[in-house]
Amino acid sequence: MALLAAALLVSAVVVFTVPRLREAALYRLSDWKARVYYLINPPQKAVFLPAEPQAQVAAAVQQTLQALTPVLLTPTVSPAIVETPQPTATPTPSPTSLPGRVELTGIRYQSQRYLWNYCAPANLAMALSYWGWQGDRTTTGKWLKPFAQDKNVMPYEMQAYVEEEAGLKAVVRVGGDLDTIRRFISAGYPVLVEKGEVLHGEYGPGSTGWMGHYLLINGYDDTQSGLIVQDSLTGPDQLYPYDSLQTDWRAFNYLYIVIYPPEEEEEITHILGDQADAYANQQYAALLAANEVMGLTGRDQFFAWMNRGSSLVGLQDYGGAAAIFDQAFILYVDIPEADRPYRMLWYNTAPYKAYYYLGNYWNVIDLATTTLDAMAEPTLEESYYWRARAELALGDTVGAVNDLKKAVKYHTGFQPAVDLLAELGY
Repeated sequence: MALLAAALLVSAVVVFTVPRLREAALYRLSDWKARVYYLINPPQKAVFLPAEPQAQVAAAVQQTLQALTPVLLTPTVSPAIVETPQPTATPTPSPTSLPGRVELTGIRYQSQRYLWNYCAPANLAMALSYWGWQGDRTTTGKWLKPFAQDKNVMPYEMQAYVEEEAGLKAVVRVGGDLDTIRRFISAGYPVLVEKGEVLHGEYGPGSTGWMGHYLLINGYDDTQSGLIVQDSLTGPDQLYPYDSLQTDWRAFNYLYIVIYPPEEEEEITHILGDQADAYANQQYAALLAANEVMGLTGRDQFFAWMNRGSSLVGLQDYGGAAAIFDQAFILYVDIPEADRPYRMLWYNTAPYKAYYYLGNYWNVIDLATTTLDAMAEPTLEESYYWRARAELALGDTVGAVNDLKKAVKYHTGFQPAVDLLAELGY
């Protein structure tokens, strides 16, 4: 028995002194704890229902919708796009003919396996490697995820890394489609997209249910009706069917990121066309979502409602966005539990902004609390931050400070929380 205990002790010392073994062991331990927690507290059962707005708030929402609807339904895009705003599974005609197949090379593949939620660091490292950058997933990860269990990396954080740490530029847009991807690839620019997918544990511990996932696209092949992708989960040089793109991509408002050298700004602007203007881009995406809402059901319709609300937040129409998010969360309750995308608020903070700037502070608090309580490891700095802002607005300084300190704990240097703590004298 003594020999067995000694052997176990030696094994433990070895595991926790070798970085790769330590990460794998902690990863599996965390997953085991999460499985037990979710067995007792199924996250799919957690629902948020918005509070009934006061009469004056409802009136303000209606006035905002009436004032802004004409603007939102007249985006500055070409008539051809307005007539058929939905992404299509088959290539649409481009101003100039595109090759039937393009594959960009020179990308160093990075896996996210055995590291917590390392999709963003791995994919960003791959995208940067195309431009000669020499780091790897841990290089980006130390900056993007200073706390290992951080659940998500936002697109704006990836953009900040590219521009502040890598000496390149990045553009983030929504409302993308297959033709946009093909045009960028043909011009020599890989494209990062954020999409949703449903996993059933086939890629190791923690890969269960619906979740967000970044994907690097470096080519396309019309003869096979597929994109050539570097997938940090499944491996390099995967064929991703065109007809999967719209369904998976919808969950994130068809968001895409393109990295490029600063001197190629003009080329990027030319490829984007009308979508180069950020405001026009949000207008277009809001219209796209409005069209999709009418023809979808269930989880896909929920995503379309969320997209519409997110783009209205981007247009600073907080009243309209709050009304849309109300509809989305009411619809969420009717989605079968097994299909509910319970991780949605890990990735999307737009509902917090809409409710907060409309003055619905209790909705912010209730939504953040619902999101955090459903997590085995509540490590979402954004949820703590927005709950803190709402608590401050309601006079709960103690609660706000506690939440802000948690935000900084789970993301060292999270600037919004750092700044607000400084304003409060901490």
